[in-house]
Amino acid sequence: MKPENHTSVSEFLLLSLSEQHSQQPLLFGIFLIIYLVTVVGNILIILAIGSDPHLHTPMYFFLANFSLTDLCLASTTVPRMLMNIQTHKHAISYAGCLAQIYFFLWFIGMDVFLLAVMADDRLVAICYPLHYTLVMSSRRCILLVTMSLVLAHSYSLTHTILLTQLSFCMDNIIPHFFCELLPLLKLSCSNTYANQYVLLYWGGALTVLIPLLIIISYIRIVATIMRIPSASGKWKAFSTCGSHLSAVCLFYVSAIGVYFIHSTGDSASKDRISAVMYAVVTPMLNPFIYSLRNKDIKSALGKSLCRKALQLP
Repeated sequence: MKPENHTSVSEFLLLSLSEQHSQQPLLFGIFLIIYLVTVVGNILIILAIGSDPHLHTPMYFFLANFSLTDLCLASTTVPRMLMNIQTHKHAISYAGCLAQIYFFLWFIGMDVFLLAVMADDRLVAICYPLHYTLVMSSRRCILLVTMSLVLAHSYSLTHTILLTQLSFCMDNIIPHFFCELLPLLKLSCSNTYANQYVLLYWGGALTVLIPLLIIISYIRIVATIMRIPSASGKWKAFSTCGSHLSAVCLFYVSAIGVYFIHSTGDSASKDRISAVMYAVVTPMLNPFIYSLRNKDIKSALGKSLCRKALQLP
């Protein structure tokens, strides 16, 4: 007899961050504010870069794409969670769950690959400044972003196709506020060997290989900076990397909390909190990281807001 490849579950139930009904309005208000700040912050970064010709450089081109990815990442999970809290309905259809996983993994993958591309950009700018314009040409920048898009899509699509081959029987409660890959695999009543195998190798690339490449890049960057004779030159070089390094640390520390930290007690609740950090809070904080530490972005934002104010009647 051939194994059954179709699910018998038509929908899944997503758990809220808190089971206490009295806390739902507070959660709704908090996450609505977080989402609005995320949307406004990332859109302002994109508009500032697009409106200022001085920011039409590889570093800011990658930053604009990174902000757009963060905006899409937050929009994949938060609006659905807000709707669930407001309507007191936590069901999501089987197709809707797969769609959410597909887009979530795509944008997470894009974040990871863009962080690696941005590290490579800083490496060339600091270690090979005389060749920077030649190496980081417009063609290469577009190619790097396109490759990131394709690789992230391959990562997402592979997992989504494999999920369609699984069967889900009785248990349909996902202990997360959105459809997340690992909890969904645990609910399957069929063999998930292929899924785990792909997760191991793709996960290894995204959580081990890419961070290792970023670390190697920064080792070379630091070694180059330390050879700069003046203190002001060292500070200027470090300042161009500080925002990116902060974003890398914020993303990976929160992601590691989901996939590698296993503890006794209410692990499902801790996983949800960690997921909030890298799926919701990180996209909100990245605009602040890149704008507060960057004079060019602050100047471009100020000019853009002034122009908008002057255009008002």
